[in-house]
Amino acid sequence: MSDVDFDTVLEKYEPAIGLEVHVELNTATKMFCGCANEFGSEPNTNTCPVCLGLPGSLPSINGRAVESAIRLGLALNCDIAQWCRMARKNYFYPDMTKNFQTSQYDEPIAFDGWVELDVDGETYRVEIERAHMEEDAGKSVHAGTSGRIHDASYSLMDYNRAGVPLIEIVTRPITGAGEKAPAVARAYVAHLRELVKALDISDARMEQGSLRCDANVSIAPLGAAGLGTRTETKNVNSLRSVERAVRYEIVRQAEVLESGQPVVQETRHFHESTGTTSSGRPKSDADDYRYFAEPDLLPIAPSREWVEELRATLPEPPAQRRARLQTDWGFSDIDFLGIVSAGALGLVEETVAAGATPATARKWWVSELSRRANESGVELDELAITPAQVAAVQALVDQGIVNDKLARQVIDGVLAGEGEPAEVVERRGLVVVSDTGALSAAVDEAIAANPGVADKIRDGKVQAAGALIGQVMKAMKGQADAAKVRELILEKLAG
Repeated sequence: MSDVDFDTVLEKYEPAIGLEVHVELNTATKMFCGCANEFGSEPNTNTCPVCLGLPGSLPSINGRAVESAIRLGLALNCDIAQWCRMARKNYFYPDMTKNFQTSQYDEPIAFDGWVELDVDGETYRVEIERAHMEEDAGKSVHAGTSGRIHDASYSLMDYNRAGVPLIEIVTRPITGAGEKAPAVARAYVAHLRELVKALDISDARMEQGSLRCDANVSIAPLGAAGLGTRTETKNVNSLRSVERAVRYEIVRQAEVLESGQPVVQETRHFHESTGTTSSGRPKSDADDYRYFAEPDLLPIAPSREWVEELRATLPEPPAQRRARLQTDWGFSDIDFLGIVSAGALGLVEETVAAGATPATARKWWVSELSRRANESGVELDELAITPAQVAAVQALVDQGIVNDKLARQVIDGVLAGEGEPAEVVERRGLVVVSDTGALSAAVDEAIAANPGVADKIRDGKVQAAGALIGQVMKAMKGQADAAKVRELILEKLAG
C-alpha cells in the first residue's frame, strides 16, 4: 500500500463502523455442560461428550449465563425478550467438532439498546442492535514462526474453550463520526470492558481473549445514500489495536476504490507488529450458516419479575459513576478527561481505595505508567503492577523512604518482577539518604565546585540553590533528601 493520508481520505469518503464484541462469561462451568470454565488448563482437559458434540449427548443451558446476559442487556438499555430460543449456526471448521455453534439468531435475549460515549468532549450515541447468548469455539494452535496458519507446518486443536459461555453484543452501523471513527470504536470497547467488569460477569482480559472485538468497516463517498462494502477484522484483542485496525481499514479501502477496484466483502486479520490487516476468507452472510432452532434446548422465557429483580442488582451507571468520582476527587474537567482518555479511571479508583490520594494516583497512572504502557505497546491495565502496588510506592514517598526519582526505580523493579515495592527498595538499596554528615560532605563538595553559584546564593538569590541541589543529587545517585540538602546549602551560605 502507498502511504495515503488519513485526513485526505476523509475529505472524500465517509466511514461507517459496526462492532461485534464477544464477552466470555466467568461462570464456573460451560454454557451447555458441566465442564470447568477455566483459562490456562492443559489442552483438552476441560471437555466432555456434550462440548465435544459426541452422538447421543444432550445439552442443558447454564442458568447463571442467562442471568448474566439479562443483566448486561439491561445495563446496555436493551429490551429483554419475554421468549427466545437458541439456534444452530452450521459451518464446517475444526474448532467445533459437532460442526455447528449453538447461538441465537433472530430471537436474541436482549435487543434495541444504546450507550453514550464521551470522546474528546463530544458525545456519541451508539445503537445496540442485539446482545445474544452463544458458546465459544475451540482454539486452533498453528505450529509455525508467526502462529498464523499461513506458515504453519501443522495445526493442533484445543477444545477447552469450546462451549465456554459468550455474550455477543452487536451495534448498528455507527455513522457521522468522521475522523473520530477510530477513537469512537476504541471508546465503545473500553466502555463495554468497564461495564462487564462492574457487573462482575467477566474478567474482560483482552490479552487472554475473554473480550474480543470484530471490527466492521466500510466507506462510501460523501453524500452517498447507502453504506459501502464492509470488511470484518476479526478478534482484535486490545483497545489500541481496535483503533489502529479501524484507521488502517479506512485508508486501505480508500486506496482500493481510488485504484478503480471494488472492496471485497471478507474477513481480515489484524497484525499487531505492523498495524496492518490482511485478507482472511470471503465473509459469509446469515443464509450461508443455515440457522435453525436448536431442537435439544427448551425456549427461554424470563419472567418480568425476575428481570426487575436483576435490574435492581445493576451497578452504578458509568456516566453517573464518572460524575461522582470527579466531584469526590475534586479534579477539573481537563484533569479528569485525562484520566478517562488514558483508560485509567478504574485503576485510579482502586489506587485511591488502597490509600493513595487522588492526585498522586492520577500522577502515576496518567503520566509515568501511561508512558511505559505506550512504549511497550500494551494497555495500561496489562502492565505488571497493581493499584495496590502503586499505592504502596506512593506510601514510601510519603514516608520519606524514597523520593519521586527513586520511586520510578521502584516501579522499574516491580514491573521487572522483583517483588513488592518495599522488597525492591531493600534489594536495590534505594532508601533516601537523610544523614546530615553524609549530606553535609556532599554539599561542601558542590559549593567548592561551583563558587559562582555559591556567590549568587550569598547575595540573596536563593533560587540559585537549585543548581547545587542538582549537583548533590547527581553525586548521590538521586538518593539524597532534597529538602535536607536545600536546608544545608542555605545554612552554609547564609549571610
